[in-house]
Order: sequence, then C-alpha cells, then structure tokens
Amino acid sequence: MSILFLIIIGAAAGVIATKLMGQEANLITTIGIGIAGALIGGLILRFLLVVTGMAAGLVGAILGAMLLIWFYQRFKG
Repeated sequence: MSILFLIIIGAAAGVIATKLMGQEANLITTIGIGIAGALIGGLILRFLLVVTGMAAGLVGAILGAMLLIWFYQRFKG
C-alpha cells in the first residue's frame, strides 16, 4: 500500500472514525487523525494479518483512527 493511498484513505477514515467515536474536531484535525490512524492501522494489519486490498486498508485506517481517538480521549487533561 503506497503512502499516497494511505493518506487518501486516512482522510476518509478520519471523518468516519470521529463520527463513530463521537469526537468533535475541525477538518484539519480530523484529516490528521485519519492519516495517522491509517498509518497505524495499515502497519498493524500488515503485521497481524496478511490481507490485501482496498477494503482491508479502509478497515485498518478506521480502526487505527479510532484507536488514536481513544488514546487522545484517555490522556486528554
């Protein structure tokens, strides 16, 4: 999976993940969360599962973004 693909999927995943987690954020933060989540989720899926394809990338990106939001909510003062 290329970095450009992860960025594009990450932007969509950030929007979906913030809605699923009930997190309110501006557009730049949402996209940033999604991109970071896509990178995290992409790496996790790559190491844990040998799954390829666009659907796996989207699922991994959403799960990674949701994990990042969960950590943010837990450690936010």
